[in-house]
Amino acid sequence: MTDPKTGSQNELEGHDDELLPFEKSIGYQIRTTHRLMTRYLQQKITPHGVTVGMWYFLRVLWRQDGLTQRELSHIVGTMEPTTLTAIKSMERKGLVRRVKNGTDRRKINIFLTEQGRALKDELIPLAKEVVDDAVDGFSDRERAAMLEYLAAIQSNLQELIDGEAASVVS
Repeated sequence: MTDPKTGSQNELEGHDDELLPFEKSIGYQIRTTHRLMTRYLQQKITPHGVTVGMWYFLRVLWRQDGLTQRELSHIVGTMEPTTLTAIKSMERKGLVRRVKNGTDRRKINIFLTEQGRALKDELIPLAKEVVDDAVDGFSDRERAAMLEYLAAIQSNLQELIDGEAASVVS
């Protein structure tokens, strides 16, 4: 669009922002929220010698100890080399130990050490604080609705991804 006063073209004309402004983009808003929550969580857990990268694996292992590296990669959603790097870092810090699988020597299972297990009692309350601070002022009903909306978005996207993958295979 041409500015009637200057006769120049609007710099944003034709840009994606005109079609999907950041403030109306659910994807952009989720990403920005995730980044802020991650930064805040990192501030909370850094004094305990844990990075956000380690955090995701610890959360999974606190729920189900002894998973293989491949299982951890799948659950956390990382590539196996990234998982291996995180595991080695956690192993150096004494949080986990790697053990060859008894039935399949190609597999390596990851187990929490006593120190890794003990961190749960220190870090989970901090993570809960991050979430509580993020939704400060929300009612219980609003929190539940937010979780329902996010679950619906995840379900919609997973169905689309699975459908695309199926169509590529067939």
